[in-house]
Amino acid sequence: MRYIIIGAGAVGGVIGGRLAGSGHEVVLVARGAHFEALRDHGLRLKVPEGELTHRLPVVDGPAALGELRPDDVLVLAVKTQDSTAALQTWGPVPVTGGGTAAERLPLVCAQNGVESQRLALRLFRRVYGVCVWLPSTYVEPGVVSAAGSPLTGILHLGRHPHGTDETARLIAADLEKSHFEAPVVADVARWQYAKLLGNLGNSLEAVTGPVDSEAAAALFRRARAEGAAVLDAAGIAYASAEEQQAVRGDKVTLVPLDGAPRGGGSSWQSLTRGTGTIEADHLNGEIVLLGRLHGVPTPLNELLQHLANTFARERRAAGSMPVEELVRLADEAVGAAGAS
Repeated sequence: MRYIIIGAGAVGGVIGGRLAGSGHEVVLVARGAHFEALRDHGLRLKVPEGELTHRLPVVDGPAALGELRPDDVLVLAVKTQDSTAALQTWGPVPVTGGGTAAERLPLVCAQNGVESQRLALRLFRRVYGVCVWLPSTYVEPGVVSAAGSPLTGILHLGRHPHGTDETARLIAADLEKSHFEAPVVADVARWQYAKLLGNLGNSLEAVTGPVDSEAAAALFRRARAEGAAVLDAAGIAYASAEEQQAVRGDKVTLVPLDGAPRGGGSSWQSLTRGTGTIEADHLNGEIVLLGRLHGVPTPLNELLQHLANTFARERRAAGSMPVEELVRLADEAVGAAGAS
């Protein structure tokens, strides 16, 4: 199989680099300065064993590839806010022998949240979800890092909306040869919703910095409790913290990397890079949506969604709001919700 990594940033670049390192055929898709650096200098992957350079085909869209191959696997690794454009770009691409990518090829959503699979299923017949447990960083154009050891990450994989098949098992086998653990599960959404609860802290981290004080940790617990209440009200199953810990154990332990300090998570990185967008609508915003559908107040997640979007739109510095100010705003939001 040939893997086409649509969005070769932190997550996509690491997955693509690790697959290439174990001998698999990989094409990277990127834009702008990142595309140019990958094209001119290759993918530089900083990992615990050192810096690895992979000279891989890189394109900025499907036109450069012509017809796709029947053995291609499309790995969607853009941020969720960019999914619709990517799906509409790649879905109509012809495949050798007839048909289009949307009709014939598997699409693997290696992203945070749960929305991209739903978007993909409107266009693609064969959609796979991944619960991405992969601490990784976009360091600079052409350079990504992953500090996990002894494994780079754990990627639960399954069909969307549910089930498994031979394609999922083949993809998982390739990932398992590439420094990942890749359990094939029939209920991948249960793992993704559990990860979503953890990702509710992404906006908090992006706005106020590392969640390393009791005040910040308390805010995260409150946001997560709102999220759990919403999922319970909606009847959505999610893996428990104990179940997640039992799977992860000490398999992905972060180690220092030369020249690649570990910053924050995906939302923090979006603000640091000044991309102008952030995925809060599909993390905290997913909880807000479900809360409105099922009559559960979510004032803290609504506040975090709003603040993260404001920071991204106005290109404010990541972590620049004092946590005490956010606590005050959160208390006001919760009080107003209780009074309404």
